Amino acid sequence: MTLLDAPKYDEAKARRNQTILWSGVVSFFLLVIVYWFVAARPVDWPWNWQNHLFGRSAANRFLDAVEKNDLETAYGIWMHDKNWKQHLDKHKTYPFPRFQGDWSSTSPDNEYGVIQSHRIAAARMYGNQLLMAILINGRKSKALSLDWDPHDGTLSFAPPDIEINPESYK
Repeated sequence: MTLLDAPKYDEAKARRNQTILWSGVVSFFLLVIVYWFVAARPVDWPWNWQNHLFGRSAANRFLDAVEKNDLETAYGIWMHDKNWKQHLDKHKTYPFPRFQGDWSSTSPDNEYGVIQSHRIAAARMYGNQLLMAILINGRKSKALSLDWDPHDGTLSFAPPDIEINPESYK
């Protein structure tokens, strides 16, 4: 066989390679679409979808614990520390008694009263934080603004000058 002798064209092999290529491309796009739905259809860049998924999950777990009036579990989720009681000195900036004052159903500082239900109406990456507008107890206005830090997994109140309008993301 010399250099100029071409191998015989194998139509079955070419068709098989083309089928494998197109199957891979279609599978990739289907996986991207499924992940977009799993991440709650974020209006953000694809590399931020994981932050949406984990941030929404943390906010939902936190508010579920608040709805059950399990403030110790809620504080552990807020601080991203299940064993927060073992090292109280680590959480001096937002101690548990102050947290109870903000989130307890009987606290005068809690402007939502007894939290019975919640819905994340909008979420958007702002810098390196996930900002969320959460409607409490079926309210249509005055959404609770929380942010989630993907670097340490903590929740916090969003800065007062930054707010997401849940109406713009319907």
